[in-house]
Amino acid sequence: MKKYLVTGGAGFIGSHIVDKLIKAGNKVVVIDNLSTGKESNLNPKAKFYNISIQDAKVSKIFEKEKPDVVFHYAAQIDVRKSVENPIESANTNILGSLNILENCRKFGVEKIVFASTGGAIYGEAEIIPTTEDYPAKPLSPYGMEKLTVENYLNFYKKECSLDYLVLRFANVYGPRQNSKGEAGVVAIFCDKMMAKEKIVINGNGKQTRDFVFVGDIVKANILGLEKNKTGVFNIGTGKETNINEIFGILKKAFDFIGEGLHGPQKAGEQQRSCLDYGKAEKELGWVPEYDLEKGMEETKKWFQNNGAK
Repeated sequence: MKKYLVTGGAGFIGSHIVDKLIKAGNKVVVIDNLSTGKESNLNPKAKFYNISIQDAKVSKIFEKEKPDVVFHYAAQIDVRKSVENPIESANTNILGSLNILENCRKFGVEKIVFASTGGAIYGEAEIIPTTEDYPAKPLSPYGMEKLTVENYLNFYKKECSLDYLVLRFANVYGPRQNSKGEAGVVAIFCDKMMAKEKIVINGNGKQTRDFVFVGDIVKANILGLEKNKTGVFNIGTGKETNINEIFGILKKAFDFIGEGLHGPQKAGEQQRSCLDYGKAEKELGWVPEYDLEKGMEETKKWFQNNGAK
């Protein structure tokens, strides 16, 4: 039995990983400052520390808990906030990550699993679906920050023998996604449809994303550990879906009678994003199990029971 430390373990994806690890009988420690995570997401069997990943006192937690493996999910994940305040975003995503990496090195952590981003790192890719060897051309500070941490991971692997696994996610959706602030379009639409509020679609709604269900993301994390792989892996569905289509699927699911209103396009918004998951299939044995209809149904049920509060 190993001990796992999950940063951002009260957040959307991190809390699902914590649940999976605890269900398998493992000891889990969570670091989260609840800036976007929620106490209601916390598994009661996890040991919880309410602290920022930038805090020097994180070292005391590593010293006391001595985790074998770290899942690094704490981050400032709002692309627009990274554009508006790149220094604050970098403080969390780069310096905060370095604080975690230094403690991994100092206290002999075996491996770190890092939640990275697919679309924001590749930028407006000319090859769709995009593979891991496509040149990284991030358009936002957020994408630049994630790529920077990936480069640091490579350094720590070579110089300090800290093993790592980087998972570049497509657009993740599902239960527990925060619809306030940094959330994705699925969570925002769900809350607004439940509240019977008008829905504004940015631009013409033809911008595409690769939507992957959170349950498939958790499976990728676990398989990555079980296969003991090192390196960078795309985790997506390989399918493009535009925002108008997402609106249509959810409108049907919620029996929503309103129409989507088209507002101005967001400056600098990426137009297409879709990830090739062939490497993950070959090396991890991972393939997405949830299609959009199945995933959206699970998401709808959760928001009906827990959302818009």
